[in-house]
Amino acid sequence: FVLLESIVFPVTHLNISKDLALQRLLVEWDVGKSAYDTELAMSFEIQVSRTDQTTTVWTGFYNVTLDKSGKPLQWIWDSDLPLECMSHSVRIRSKAEASKIWSEWSLWETVLGLDTSNNSRPQIFPNEKIVEEGSDVTFCCIGRKGQIIKEFFLDPAVHVLNHTNSQVGVLTVKNVAHQEVPHITVYCQESCNEEQCYDHTVFFVGKPPDTPNNFSCQTQDLRIVTCTWNQGGDTYLYGRYSPKYTLSEEFSQKTVPCTVSCSQQCSCSWDIGQQRLCNITVTVENPLGKKTATDIFDITHRVYPTAPFQMWEECTDTEITLYWKHRNKGIEFFCQTEVLQPDGKVELHNRSDTHLHYASITLGGLQPYTEYTARVRCGAAQHFWRWSEWSEARIIRTKEGTPSGKLDIWREITPVLGGRNVTLFWKEAPSFRANGRSISYEVTWEKIEDGSKSESISFPSDCNSTRISIDNHTYRISVMAKNNVNYSLPSVLIISRATGTEEELSGAELKEEQVNGTDDGIFISWEPRWIYDGYIIDWCNFPMLQPCDLQWKRFGPNTSSALINSDAFVPGVRYKFHIYGSVANRASLLEKKTGYLRELPPLLDPIVEKVELTFNAVTLSWESYPTNESQSGFIRGYHVYVSPIQEDCSLKGSKKHVLPDDSVLCKYTIENPEEKRYTVKHLLSNTKYQLVVKAYTGGGETPIVNFIYIDTPFNSNMMYLLVLLVLIPSLVAAICHWKIKWVKECCCPVIPSPNKSEVLSFKEFKLGSEKVLKVSDCIPDILAVDNKAEAQKL
Repeated sequence: FVLLESIVFPVTHLNISKDLALQRLLVEWDVGKSAYDTELAMSFEIQVSRTDQTTTVWTGFYNVTLDKSGKPLQWIWDSDLPLECMSHSVRIRSKAEASKIWSEWSLWETVLGLDTSNNSRPQIFPNEKIVEEGSDVTFCCIGRKGQIIKEFFLDPAVHVLNHTNSQVGVLTVKNVAHQEVPHITVYCQESCNEEQCYDHTVFFVGKPPDTPNNFSCQTQDLRIVTCTWNQGGDTYLYGRYSPKYTLSEEFSQKTVPCTVSCSQQCSCSWDIGQQRLCNITVTVENPLGKKTATDIFDITHRVYPTAPFQMWEECTDTEITLYWKHRNKGIEFFCQTEVLQPDGKVELHNRSDTHLHYASITLGGLQPYTEYTARVRCGAAQHFWRWSEWSEARIIRTKEGTPSGKLDIWREITPVLGGRNVTLFWKEAPSFRANGRSISYEVTWEKIEDGSKSESISFPSDCNSTRISIDNHTYRISVMAKNNVNYSLPSVLIISRATGTEEELSGAELKEEQVNGTDDGIFISWEPRWIYDGYIIDWCNFPMLQPCDLQWKRFGPNTSSALINSDAFVPGVRYKFHIYGSVANRASLLEKKTGYLRELPPLLDPIVEKVELTFNAVTLSWESYPTNESQSGFIRGYHVYVSPIQEDCSLKGSKKHVLPDDSVLCKYTIENPEEKRYTVKHLLSNTKYQLVVKAYTGGGETPIVNFIYIDTPFNSNMMYLLVLLVLIPSLVAAICHWKIKWVKECCCPVIPSPNKSEVLSFKEFKLGSEKVLKVSDCIPDILAVDNKAEAQKL
């Protein structure tokens, strides 16, 4: 029994070699363990030094279990500094894991660097290195013996130069990044200036290739296989360092004989022969790495057909039969036809066809004389993989057919001597289709009551109205559209018998009701009547023109309002609307409406035609001012403005109105548009005033610019009052002055002075400046005593 704690196993036969391409040291050694045959867990401490064993750059531990084979141990160390730059030395010591005692260090084993050689010029290592983006890279420049490295730098990046000694320079770039230039240049120069004192090299910054993305293989004819994939991001490495692709097939253990082509997508094609099961691997490799992708497939499950070709068609007015051919023989296809409708909608029709020579599909339910765009694609019916490319699109027009639907017709009736003129209008209803190349219109009218022969007239396609003259009987008018195939169904109007007054035609007894416009149109509402099967509203887009471009719109029996809009509607124009009820093709006028899309201020101000003045009032008249459809809004009333004497507008019935320039006017409002006379009262006589009359609509009024200037006359009654107030007091004063003595005696008698009275002829006694009468100097006639006590005191 042996205690392992006391056993030492020294390292023997230490050998070191280097791999310059990988900047790697390979270390191999033996352990003096020949006396022990059992397995043993060992620990090794390893040190690496540079430059004559003076600088230890790495220390680490290596644990291993020794077996009975006695094979030498191996260890690998990767250097961050190129091994050419300096000499590297390695030493090792060991111990059993259970032991606490290390063996002695082995002797240093050294591999020499080029710093010990005689170079003819400076040398930079590594040379033309490929560096992965984001990693660290270290360069060294080895100078000649006796020379000092003066400059060692990168272009375009500049880094700090670190010296290990005067002969070897070391430059480290952390987290190296790709630059816009193709490569980065490293420069090194000694302290001299000759050509042999200088060296440079380049290195490339790139990335390892991405794994080929979306790698898949397919065939069009079960013989030629094409594999495609996305090549991934840019590696920034080009030329001989760019990614290289190779394909191999595992089942046959062969390299795929194809040439890879990459543009937007990489692809490679080759003849697979009779093989059906494949295991294809694509490998992409550059100096920084290697990636692979694999696709395992049965070739019969990867059929990607060629696009159908040689298409042709046969047509009727409502059907198209489309034919095409395939290049892939012996494969059953499932095909899809895309049909683009005239309204832009797309319909897809599927069809399975095994015909050997051609395939076809019939598309029904189409509109006559209409263009459709069709194209076809196909996929394998069994083991569907993907659709082929679309065939060339074909534009196909169906044949002509009978016009469908009816025309929308309307009329305008004007009474004339002995009858009526009927202006007839027609347009295509939403449900109407011409279904033909050329179209014309036929108008027919006949008197219903006596069964007389009908009359008719035809019009070309660019006509949409006509005028016919009829008498006062009931007439039936119809309009039909015609193409090269047939007529459409007739659209019918019944013109009722006219009465003597024609009130049912003109609607003279109906009052026009004002309606309001909105941002989207003019809102019309009416009272529905159960007897009618529909309603019609007509109006003129351009009321001032003759003819006025009559428009109309139809509504169902359950509708009682509508928003009428038109691109021709503009603010400030009054539009008139007539609402008709229709039953059995007869129309009756029910209501009249009038309104604006948006009211604007009046175009013209009222012209004051008459001004009547008194000393405290003025009466203004503007009788000829129009309030009809010539105005740009409904005249709601008038404002009369008067310049005030005081800015608080104390005139009775007025309100203060401040103009934009901060001047003040007194404002009177007249809310009746038919009232065209107004009297401003409570004015001052003999005073200047400014006045103006403005009409206002729902859109407001125009700015105040021009005034009427007036002067109120002098008030004569005030003159009379002033005369009375001055003359009468003057007359009284004159009379008083003439009889002054008499007046004084009557009105102001002389008051005797107390100082002249005999009463005061007593012995004078003064208190201050006043005379005082002593009681003892006064002899009373009677003495009255109030009580005995007072009398006793006296």
